[in-house]
Amino acid sequence: MAIKITEDCINCDACISECPNNAIYEPGEAWRFADGTDLKGSVKDLRGMDVNAETSHNPISDEFYYIVADKCTECKGFHEEPQCASVCPVDCCLPDEAHVESEDALLAKKAWLHM
Repeated sequence: MAIKITEDCINCDACISECPNNAIYEPGEAWRFADGTDLKGSVKDLRGMDVNAETSHNPISDEFYYIVADKCTECKGFHEEPQCASVCPVDCCLPDEAHVESEDALLAKKAWLHM
């Protein structure tokens, strides 16, 4: 399961530097698979679809920091717990029920992001 940032976020930016996958972005900031990962150019995503890692995607939120679920591994393979949640002063980094994944799937995502 990926992590999400709720509307309780105070935009303190404590979480952003903690993410090993660079899956957390500032409000209004476009995101790319290549940001902070080993992905470059044209690659196949975990669903087997061709994607360009350099392509900018629209921000998920213009108001609060946000987490890109396709890049979030809950810190599996890096840490024992999600680092964003461990440093959040208002406890707004919570499991994202819309993106439930097994530990094996999260580890596969980590391996894909950091080939």
